[in-house]
Amino acid sequence: MSKFKVVITDYEFSTLAPEEEVLATVDAELIRTQCKTDKEIIEAAKEADALLNQYATISRNVIEKLPNLKVISRYGVGVNTIDIDAATENGVMVGNVTDYCMDEVSDHAFALIMACARKVVQLNNEVKAGKWDFKVSAPIYRLPGRVLGLVGLGRIPQTLAKKAQAFGIKVVAYDPFVPVEVAKDLNVELVQLNELCERSDFVSVHAPLVEATRGMISDEQFKLMKKEAFIINTARGPVIDEKALIRALEAGEIAGAGLDVTEVEPIQEDNPLLEMDNVIINPHAAWYSEEAQLELKRKTAQNIADALGGYYPTYLFNKEVKEKVSLKEK
Repeated sequence: MSKFKVVITDYEFSTLAPEEEVLATVDAELIRTQCKTDKEIIEAAKEADALLNQYATISRNVIEKLPNLKVISRYGVGVNTIDIDAATENGVMVGNVTDYCMDEVSDHAFALIMACARKVVQLNNEVKAGKWDFKVSAPIYRLPGRVLGLVGLGRIPQTLAKKAQAFGIKVVAYDPFVPVEVAKDLNVELVQLNELCERSDFVSVHAPLVEATRGMISDEQFKLMKKEAFIINTARGPVIDEKALIRALEAGEIAGAGLDVTEVEPIQEDNPLLEMDNVIINPHAAWYSEEAQLELKRKTAQNIADALGGYYPTYLFNKEVKEKVSLKEK
């Protein structure tokens, strides 16, 4: 019998071999489940020492009903599926993985910027519909001298800034938590959100989803944007007020959007965005490469192996929990 029990609440991977290999180093058994509700998680994980989590919501109710729970580790950067306050209050460590897909997401964001700027998808669709005419894409503007506004200036948008600058694009950013010196070293100008919206030709969203950022891009911001501006989102769908985005697109207040995430995922079949030729929608794929997926799986499992082995996880999100849990630093 294994020393520890680790329950995976839900997953969409074809194999869990990397996780099992990591967890075996601390004699932990991985129990596979596909849970959607509190009741299902509580029943499956009633003896669990740890949870691996992808999309299922880990609520206060779940956390308080699992007496052996020591650590929750989520596949990804965001931890919006987990009640962080409840975890911290109950001495449960929460881990994420903050550095596994910086190139993938920044590449994808820039690909969406390029596709919007050059109207690549629109032109492709027109040709396949039997129309051979470059003028259907007008207007298109050259990239050097255009302005990219980054909403958030963490690791991924910092990586994106360097790629955009290589194409002659000027970069501004809004992030109240980033020191001026960091932005200056990147040759990025820090501005307020509304000024960013006024000045940018491309607005790329990279803010995490917390209550303060939910719907932070809404009617006020869209009305400030240039009519030729595009908005790109590779972060979390609800950071943009989707109804406001639809209104702005229908009114011609902005030129279009490149979305890797939506407010509800999968996107609902009756969503007006699906009918708009100036909107590109991808299925939350920006994070993905074979290398990134393997790195994500191993690092997510390693958070749990660390905690069960007596160490604080390398990617400990709720550092305040150290007031309740005494482990060794790695």
